[in-house]
Amino acid sequence: MLKEILELLENKEYIKLKKIINEINDVDLAEILGELDKSDLVRVFRLIGKDKAVDVFAELDVDIASTLLNLLGDKEAVSLIDEMPADDATDILEEMPANLVDKILKGVSAETRKDINRLLKYEDSSAGSIMTVEYAELKSELTVSEAIEVLRNEIEEYETVDICFVVDPKRKIIGKISLKDLLFSSKKSKIIDICDKELHYVDTATDQEEVANIFQKYDLNVLPVVDSEKRLVGIITIDDVVDVIESEATEDMKKMAAIIPIDKPYDKMGIFETFKARIPWLLLLMVSATFTGKIIQGFESQLASQAILTAFIPMLMDTGGNAGGQSSVSIIRALSLNDIEFKDIFKVAFKEVRVAILCSVVLALCNFIKMITIDGVSNMIALTVCLTLILTIIIAKTIGCMLPMVAKRLGFDPAVMASPFITTIVDACSLVIYFSLATLILGL
Repeated sequence: MLKEILELLENKEYIKLKKIINEINDVDLAEILGELDKSDLVRVFRLIGKDKAVDVFAELDVDIASTLLNLLGDKEAVSLIDEMPADDATDILEEMPANLVDKILKGVSAETRKDINRLLKYEDSSAGSIMTVEYAELKSELTVSEAIEVLRNEIEEYETVDICFVVDPKRKIIGKISLKDLLFSSKKSKIIDICDKELHYVDTATDQEEVANIFQKYDLNVLPVVDSEKRLVGIITIDDVVDVIESEATEDMKKMAAIIPIDKPYDKMGIFETFKARIPWLLLLMVSATFTGKIIQGFESQLASQAILTAFIPMLMDTGGNAGGQSSVSIIRALSLNDIEFKDIFKVAFKEVRVAILCSVVLALCNFIKMITIDGVSNMIALTVCLTLILTIIIAKTIGCMLPMVAKRLGFDPAVMASPFITTIVDACSLVIYFSLATLILGL
């Protein structure tokens, strides 16, 4: 499709090109625009129908959107932002240079500027920062026929009308009503009498991850957002939550890999940005790994008398780290889904210890046979290594399950207590156990 569009541009077949691009899905068209150079980007975008152009613009990558706004005339740029839902416009503007934002905000309507400024003031990753202020609100004293008339006259201003929210004269939320219920209720019925007064809502300061959990738990498509006085100020729709889930999952994956999360796609990050995201944890883990070196230095004499013991250190450390990583990732995921809480810590630890015993015994038996038949070591050395393996796995899984839970209890992100951090702790523990058992069993 991109090749065809470029050919039509080159041949200046604008009528045919306009027909084609206006039939392409908004998301697919946004991806195509992202592949064009600056001059072609503007030419193609100006061929898109006005209503479709707003939807396509909302799907553009922030860098492409910023470039396009700079290339378009002031009037066109302002018109685009004015026609967009306020939450989408805010998402784009908050990533753009301040001078461009100021220029655009001065040109948009007072209502749009008010909505955008209101959304910009909310803390990142809060419910307020991801909500939209374009929602269907019905006064409780309205009749069904009056409510339908309100929706008919203002429908263009709403992001969704599937669910309407009912407020009292002070705009405090008191219920919700679906469009289907409105259409099939008596026209003379009062909204307050037929609305569903059992509803879920969040305040503007609620963390977006908690918002996503509420959507998932109650299978919602839309969630109202209220201020400190329980007044309705916006709604969050399922499309916003999908973005949140993706963002939070990406953030957790980076933390578990010892990378500082940066809200940018990999292909948009420069070398220095990538370096800054990775080097802090690498430095910390390197420094912490010196403890394992110190432990080995402390047992140099024992290693000198039984040099074969050195050959099994990597296996013990890697297996312990892997075992701890399995537990930590499982627990971190369970915590994020609210499957477990801190009060379950001893229940979880008891379960992980039993799993660790089963895993460690099987691994130890297999390793013992391998050491005797393939490595050709003595029974006592094989016993030392295998006993260390059992104890290391038990400790690794215990630490791996408990540290994330303790971290969350203390207010830290449990994802930080993932594989790299736990592996460093387990490595030190496994070496101490190994050399202690070697000294005891082999008489070093």
